[in-house]
Amino acid sequence: MTKLSEGTIEALSNGTSVSDAVLQLVNIRKLDGGNGPSRFRVMMSDGRHTLSSFMLSTQLNHMAEENILAPNCICNLKRHVTNILKDGRRVVIILEIDVIKPAKDVAGRIGDPTPYTEGQSKGPQSAPVPENRPPLQPQNRNEAVNRGLNRDFGKKAPSVMPNTPGGSSKVVPIASLNPYQSKWTIRARVTNKSAIRTWSNSRGDGKLFSMEIVDESGEIRVTGFNQEVDKFFSLIEAGKVYYISKGSLKIANKQYTSVKNDYEMTLNGESTIIPCEDSCDVPMVQCDFVSISDLENRDKDAIVDVIGVCKSVDDITRLTTKSNREVSKRTLSLMDMSGKVVTVTLWGEEAEKFDGSSQPVIAIKGAKLSDFGGRSLSASFSSTLMINPDIPEAYKLRGWYDKEGHAMDGQSLTEVKGGSGGGNTNWKSLADVKTEHLGHGDKADYYTCVATIVFLRKENCLYQACPSQDCNKKVVDQQNGMFRCEKCDKEFPNFKYRLILSANIADYGDNQWVTCFQESAEAILGQNAAYLGQLKDSNEAAFDEVFQHANFNTFVFRNRVKLETYNDESRIKATVMDVKPVDHKEYSKRLILNIRKLAANH
Repeated sequence: MTKLSEGTIEALSNGTSVSDAVLQLVNIRKLDGGNGPSRFRVMMSDGRHTLSSFMLSTQLNHMAEENILAPNCICNLKRHVTNILKDGRRVVIILEIDVIKPAKDVAGRIGDPTPYTEGQSKGPQSAPVPENRPPLQPQNRNEAVNRGLNRDFGKKAPSVMPNTPGGSSKVVPIASLNPYQSKWTIRARVTNKSAIRTWSNSRGDGKLFSMEIVDESGEIRVTGFNQEVDKFFSLIEAGKVYYISKGSLKIANKQYTSVKNDYEMTLNGESTIIPCEDSCDVPMVQCDFVSISDLENRDKDAIVDVIGVCKSVDDITRLTTKSNREVSKRTLSLMDMSGKVVTVTLWGEEAEKFDGSSQPVIAIKGAKLSDFGGRSLSASFSSTLMINPDIPEAYKLRGWYDKEGHAMDGQSLTEVKGGSGGGNTNWKSLADVKTEHLGHGDKADYYTCVATIVFLRKENCLYQACPSQDCNKKVVDQQNGMFRCEKCDKEFPNFKYRLILSANIADYGDNQWVTCFQESAEAILGQNAAYLGQLKDSNEAAFDEVFQHANFNTFVFRNRVKLETYNDESRIKATVMDVKPVDHKEYSKRLILNIRKLAANH
């Protein structure tokens, strides 16, 4: 017979923290949550006493709904926090619990337990003296958010929380918050803080910011509008801990957040936020990591937490949005111990400051899953990016990668079989491209190859384009010193030169004509379009020499191929999407791996 942890009920009733206590579930009852999620009240027994003041955190509701937690089952109470109600009674909120023996395998109630009443206080409890801890060293926002988690990740918070600075109310765990409570204070760490965003519509305009906060029990998203932006935005620093009181709670809109809470908080005129100096026992962030290999089984647009080694990183690129705003973009390849690789896109400031040269471990909380080119991830403004985080998963991953992972090519999820999609690791020879009929499907196919420039067609490689920043349309020379752009419907006294370069590239087995636009053409020629335009007009010999120097150089090309029909004639059109110098170290590693694979097959 399983032995229960006698004395646990008395300890919990007196506010003592326990862990790994073996208890029997006597009864479980569903409470109506109104507009919010249901709550489950639980009665537990330690063989000597029963106590009905247990409540499941909403994250564990599925255990009750799926009948995993059922009367008579034996459980291991692994993690909990205690919430003190206004009348002094304690409610034990279960954060983590395992079923040791299901109800069907238990004969009935163990022992002859009686309801525990003695020792329960009827008045407010005095808070214990907080442990004397050294305060956290000040750190800037980037260090707090991007340089990882502190070593107290996952440490248990005290069961009975300290008083708030004002002493007006007890600190309660985030997991216990709901719209039916008004007088509460939480102590939590800011893990992510957005910039101020503005909106304007028929009802007016305004501004807002949002942040994500975490304590030992869970996490929640917090939003402030207008006056609250002015009041709190400059006060709050990502990575720091604050006492927060009197926000409004409502059902969370899961479409816009990855935070695992059924509610979200809005700051209002009564809200207070006070910095907390004693913050060592508040965790930095909570992640529920998904293996990269498991991303294939997740739905498109799912919000996931991932961790992996940055195997490779692309140079930064800039693109113009539909609203004519230029945004920075950088793509990196993330690999974990499943041996699978996924492409992750960083945007804006994160893309600009990211350095993947040392192949760091990257953890991303709240990445969005896309089906572009198979499976790929995007880290949006609401995601939290952590470089070399101080958590066990990161150390395990680093040890594995340094020992064996670095020698693996990895199988990319960001390339569909047949080579279509946006993946940049779909290595092919030029002969493979033809024999596999890439580009003949409904969608364009993408592939990467190592090839050498064998011929450049310099005739008509430059054209006079509209000088407007966001327009590259060819202009018409009006023969009066003005140049007209039909797209902008304007005339300009000047123009800018742009490149469309036709090149023949070859590897050991075949050759291919490709079209190179501005950035890739400049990379191949080693000169910018404006300078080439000046040479063409002033020094034809120097212009020719640029092309001579560019011949017979070898690059890594990422190409797009698609069958196009023009004048009833179909032919494959190949466009260079990206061109880079050959990283001979990486290239040699890949060739060695291919040799090993071929040797293993013979």
